[in-house]
Amino acid sequence: MSTDYQSPVKLGYEEFVLFPNDGNRHEIIDGRHYMNPAPSTGHQSASKHLQYQLYQKIELANLGKIFDAPVDVQLSDHDIVEPDLIVLREPSTAKITPSRIIGPPELVIEILSPSTKQNDETLKRRLYEQKGVLEYWLVDVGGQNVTQLVLDNGVYQERPEKFSESICLEILPEIKIDLTLVWRP
Repeated sequence: MSTDYQSPVKLGYEEFVLFPNDGNRHEIIDGRHYMNPAPSTGHQSASKHLQYQLYQKIELANLGKIFDAPVDVQLSDHDIVEPDLIVLREPSTAKITPSRIIGPPELVIEILSPSTKQNDETLKRRLYEQKGVLEYWLVDVGGQNVTQLVLDNGVYQERPEKFSESICLEILPEIKIDLTLVWRP
């Protein structure tokens, strides 16, 4: 993430809602404020193609709910993130409220961009692992592949292959996503 604002006090949701609606993406991780510029068109295109397939195969089949950014996901008092895409299975332990989702989604998808790649691969990976997100995808649009991480006894296990043509969800193994559609401009 491009900007990390230090604060002597750990920030929470009360401070989070005061951030400006300035076109940037704001998150709080471990009480610290992070800000990124708006995503690129390639990023948004990949997000749209993933969301469309997830919506068709999960939400329309009444297997769960799909949300895309910006949606606030509060994982703890001092951890509020805006993942690119999230999947909540039916029933989910996370709570959907009018203002945000409270608790860990079953699947979080982050689409890598130059300003977020390092934090998505390290900081957010640790956060999602610690907070119990069952499955985490890192989508590399430029490399046209997906890294799939699955929680096993509290630790993420990375699937040995990078997926480029299709991927099945670990949380819903009957759901297969055609990645060749995601790489379209």
